[in-house]
Amino acid sequence: MLLVGGFGWMKLTKEFQEVPELTRLAIVIGAMILSGIISYFLFPKDEGEKS
Repeated sequence: MLLVGGFGWMKLTKEFQEVPELTRLAIVIGAMILSGIISYFLFPKDEGEKS
């Protein structure tokens, strides 16, 4: 999630200066949450304990 946030912020700051900073922050936070949700379902903690 932190990698998504870091790269997203760098990309938005570098190439989309016209977008307000608060909007860029909301986009990055949304991307971080979405990547966390996807990771949670793709890589469950109890993967080896299925019965």
